[in-house]
Amino acid sequence: MLRLFTTNINIYLMKYLKILVKLLIISFFSLALSNISNSSEKNYYKDLINDWSKIFPDSNRNAAGPKFFKYIIDKDINYDDFLEYNKLYCAVSGSLIDPNSEPDFLFINEKETKKKICGNYYKCCIPCSCDIMKYSEVEKMKYKFEDGFKEFFVFTINNPCSKKDFPDRVNKDYFCNGDKINSEQVYNLDGRIVIGLFHDGKMCAKDEIDFVKSHQITGRFCEFRNNTPIENLEAGMGDIFIKLAR
Repeated sequence: MLRLFTTNINIYLMKYLKILVKLLIISFFSLALSNISNSSEKNYYKDLINDWSKIFPDSNRNAAGPKFFKYIIDKDINYDDFLEYNKLYCAVSGSLIDPNSEPDFLFINEKETKKKICGNYYKCCIPCSCDIMKYSEVEKMKYKFEDGFKEFFVFTINNPCSKKDFPDRVNKDYFCNGDKINSEQVYNLDGRIVIGLFHDGKMCAKDEIDFVKSHQITGRFCEFRNNTPIENLEAGMGDIFIKLAR
């Protein structure tokens, strides 16, 4: 009787151990897959760091968000990769952004309709949100990625190449070939330069417009900044991007 009881206990223990081993194996592979995923996410930022000298041969990234956009969209990637890469640079300043940064929710006028488009903008500093709201317009763009055609909104500015006051601290060769847009260096969308991606862009609802206008940054601060004479601007990119985009 005791032997039978002991045998049953051993059987239950063996079953329990098998289940435990299976759970440990599943946990191990889940953790491994998670680490691979996290590593992949971090590589977006690492890629931009490693290719910095290719994107900016003279190391001048002032107002050169368009260079990042062109570099990214020319890569053989899927749409999700495209979105992740475009979270890591500031369209206004050309600065890299910390991978854990939160975007600002704002609205931009659509070029053709002048209707307000709402979405998320990843920026390096607060003034850049104000500058992009005032000095850029958005347009819908369609592009074929590895996983097919996708539509999305992008920030665009006018061709700046014939400006007499083209900012000295910006590498004009990045943007221009004479008076024309340098399409080998930046993305030319119907005669305008694409400076970055407007994430999650969609037609604004009234409450979203009210939210942006009443927000302490996109509302109050931006109203103050956007009414400050250009020669008095110091924070953010100062007058560099504004001279390029206005």
